[in-house]
Amino acid sequence: MYGLIWRLLPGPVPVKIVLALALLAGAAWLLWYVVFPWADPYMPFNDGAVDTGAGAGG
Repeated sequence: MYGLIWRLLPGPVPVKIVLALALLAGAAWLLWYVVFPWADPYMPFNDGAVDTGAGAGG
């Protein structure tokens, strides 16, 4: 997949590097500001309660 993206990018190697970094930054921005905030309410990692059971505490 990465080889396909590299072949599809236009220009010589320095231009391809800049374009690949721009694509990477765009993907990171999209995940950080769109996908992760949308998925946050559905993730179980925000539950702060710990189930200790009935016999906990001595």
